[in-house]
Amino acid sequence: MSTIEMMETSMSSIEEGPPAVLVQDLWKRYGDVEAVRGISFHVRRGEIFGLLGPNGAGKTTTVEIIEGMRRPDGGQVRVGGYDPITQADQVKRRIGVALQSTALPDKIKVREALKLFASFYPRRIPVGELLQLVALQEKAESVFDTLSGGQQQRLAVALALVNDPDVIILDEPTAGLDPQARRELHGVIERMRAGGKTIILTTHYIEEAEKLCDRVAIIDRGRIIALDTPRRLVARSRGQSRIAFRTATPIEVNALRRIPFVQKVARNEEGYTVWTVDVPRTVVELIKWLESGNHELLDLHVMRPTLEDVFIELTGRSIDR
Repeated sequence: MSTIEMMETSMSSIEEGPPAVLVQDLWKRYGDVEAVRGISFHVRRGEIFGLLGPNGAGKTTTVEIIEGMRRPDGGQVRVGGYDPITQADQVKRRIGVALQSTALPDKIKVREALKLFASFYPRRIPVGELLQLVALQEKAESVFDTLSGGQQQRLAVALALVNDPDVIILDEPTAGLDPQARRELHGVIERMRAGGKTIILTTHYIEEAEKLCDRVAIIDRGRIIALDTPRRLVARSRGQSRIAFRTATPIEVNALRRIPFVQKVARNEEGYTVWTVDVPRTVVELIKWLESGNHELLDLHVMRPTLEDVFIELTGRSIDR
């Protein structure tokens, strides 16, 4: 079976046991600035582990230390049991890295770039399989400067995979991409995980972390302020769910505030929104109230708290500020 077939058909479970990456009490300073302040986490084999936070939170510094590009001022890192500083060769053979942007010669062809990078390693994935994985078969003979932004990022991921690494680090891989290009790259990441790859993903996109990551560490000002699965992080949040609905005739907003379990009410051009901590009972009471007043319900949507709500709750500000 080819590598690409294994990636698409072998839905490996996340492995317990020794972690793929271990970070303990990590510190990094730049002059008077503490970019990373005592960060600790581990990444299980076969999972997508997200580092979520605003620009400047310390995400890139953390992954650069894991990659061996920067030396920490304190703490330790192990990748597959190896130290990125003192055992750099062993670590480099086991990791692949795709940065936010990739600089290649403008006129190098896609296939040529993959062959060139593959020549640096004794272990490699065939170029044809890489092209298939990142859906660039039709662009194999295209030169780099004719590729779209999304295609360039998919090529960057393919370059990170040429040595068949155990751990892949993707640093803000979808930053600046349009929604379609972002979805295409998400598909590539999901196929890599399906093949049992361990992935560390840094992002400041809330929906990206919720969609892709098995676990998420929320980083702010160099510290991890929360770490768990997206579902559990949201479940622990004190944020309220929202119920948005439209009716055929106008409703008195003050009357909605008297419905049991409703905490807050708002009206906008699209209809009404109520906030609650008990969605099932609020929906029942809302529908009963609408029926009693002969208000025809046109549609209703429930919106649960998100990681954005969790971040605001923990920091007091939006992730993009």
